[in-house]
Amino acid sequence: MRPLRFHIHTYGCQMNERDSEIAADLLRQHGHQPAADEQSADLVIVNTCSVRGKAEDKAVGKLRLLLAARRRRPRLLVGVIGCMVQRQGRALIENLPGLNFAIAPQHLARLPAAVAAARLPAGPRLEIGPAAGPPLDLLQAPLPRQPALPGPPAAFINILYGCDRHCAYCIVPSVRGPEYSRPPADIAAEARQLLAAGVREITLLGQSVMRYGSQPSFHYGRAASPGGFTEPLPRLLEALAGLPGLARLRFTSGHPSGCTRELARAMAKLPPVCEHLHLPMQSGSDRILRLMRRGYTADGYRRAAQRLRTAVPGLALTTDIIVGFPSETPEDFAATLALMEDIGFDNAFIFKYSPRPGTPAADMPDDVPAAEKLRRNHALIEAQNRRTIAINQSLIGTAVEVLAEGPSRRNAARWAGRTRTNKIALFEPPPGTAPGDLVQVQVERATPQALYGRAGLRHF
Repeated sequence: MRPLRFHIHTYGCQMNERDSEIAADLLRQHGHQPAADEQSADLVIVNTCSVRGKAEDKAVGKLRLLLAARRRRPRLLVGVIGCMVQRQGRALIENLPGLNFAIAPQHLARLPAAVAAARLPAGPRLEIGPAAGPPLDLLQAPLPRQPALPGPPAAFINILYGCDRHCAYCIVPSVRGPEYSRPPADIAAEARQLLAAGVREITLLGQSVMRYGSQPSFHYGRAASPGGFTEPLPRLLEALAGLPGLARLRFTSGHPSGCTRELARAMAKLPPVCEHLHLPMQSGSDRILRLMRRGYTADGYRRAAQRLRTAVPGLALTTDIIVGFPSETPEDFAATLALMEDIGFDNAFIFKYSPRPGTPAADMPDDVPAAEKLRRNHALIEAQNRRTIAINQSLIGTAVEVLAEGPSRRNAARWAGRTRTNKIALFEPPPGTAPGDLVQVQVERATPQALYGRAGLRHF
């Protein structure tokens, strides 16, 4: 059979983005090639997220449009992968007649076989099952890594699969399974492949990344750490920071319990580790944090942030916040607003609570009226926008290091990139600038969304 041209739509977090990269790698290994766009594709895959109901609604809407397009393109193959498959199971196939396949995250390595079966006159293929361990079929047959092109010279590496925290509102443990930490040697080998392909920045991924190496079965090895680190994540950061060609190293998402003095020292002492951390707060009310099963208090969060900022001056913190969690009172919301203002985040992703079936919070009365959730959501967004613009405008007149990604989508004469503190920067590039170059951008203007300026002499 002739190779297919494929296109992947991705919804959700960085874990989903990495899963889409894996899916593309698998398909390329079997002779298929990326399409320029959805309209020129023979196969369209929707990679789904189940963390919020709106993400599932968007994915289902997209799938319905694709299935309807079969009236004009009867040979179009349509598949779905990701967390929504594990959560909904066979109901997904029944509610979306015409799907060719549906594959849960743990079984992503079966994608090529599912595509091959879809080209035969057979019914839909469903790959789900107990989320009871790591995706061993992927780990035992490492994929050849290459950065997604066209795109930035940055890449993700999974270091921790699954999650054992079981926060009351979160569906992730049910759809991605228990935690499994990859061996550091495998992670380093994957990083070397990426660096050899021209990647300059690597982000280490884990749903609760600071729990890397905390599982009883994990063994780091007997070799001593040159920096005297004893915790697995700082040791891994140290090992990767020394790889030739690596300009920047990030990790996400964090948790206050993992903000140890040793991690703070690693962030301060290892030059490639960027001065940015995404540290979800979720609420500033101790009562709500207990109901959420987050495992810390507002003061514990405050002390974790201070520990990192003391070690890393200029550290940029970003966060997630949920408003309208069951039984949240005006006093609880006021505590959230107060803690948010006290910490001073560079940016925040603020969401209205929506119950996810199968989570402990789904059994709690969703008793905060929709209008009040919206009001609280807007109040936090307005407060955060004021903080973000003040932080960004304080950079006007300064020079910031930016990893050049390529021309901006809206203005090809202007390039885009990110600072070490993970701020988007749009700049006029010097002649000969290439993706992957590190440039010094003189900031001339700032908005809550981006910094604007001119790039000076390039350095590498």
